[in-house]
Amino acid sequence: MRHGKKVNHLGRKTAHRRSMLANMACSLIEHKRINTTLAKAKALKQFVEPLVTKSKEDTTHNRRIVFGRLRQKEAVTELFRDVAVKVGDRPGGYTRIIKLGNRLGDNAEMAMIELVDYNELYNAGKTAKKKSTRRSRRGGSKPVAPAIDTKANKEEE
Repeated sequence: MRHGKKVNHLGRKTAHRRSMLANMACSLIEHKRINTTLAKAKALKQFVEPLVTKSKEDTTHNRRIVFGRLRQKEAVTELFRDVAVKVGDRPGGYTRIIKLGNRLGDNAEMAMIELVDYNELYNAGKTAKKKSTRRSRRGGSKPVAPAIDTKANKEEE
């Protein structure tokens, strides 16, 4: 039984897989989109999304955690400086996988993985909406109109 064995090994040993994912994540951060196989794109998505979440809060601790996974100072700097600012209000789902068809040589499923906020084609139709706050119903946010006392008005007449 394969209970709790969720990770795709991608036909590699652990050290090779981690190095490959770190290199692919650095390329994704640098170029904003890369072409790869579908299995590697799905594994990369699981690898890079927590790092982008960490980059939204710029602390020394988070930088060290991300550097331990990526192992390239330039990629960490770009992630915290540029990418984190762009995805700051997004609650998750920082990457998008688009299937491209099969590779000619070995018929492997190919896919393009990209950072969502950097694609101008998908974001062209959307306008930047203003961030709205949730309002409580109990808060009394509406101003109450002054009560008109009908008895007092009738007595004056």
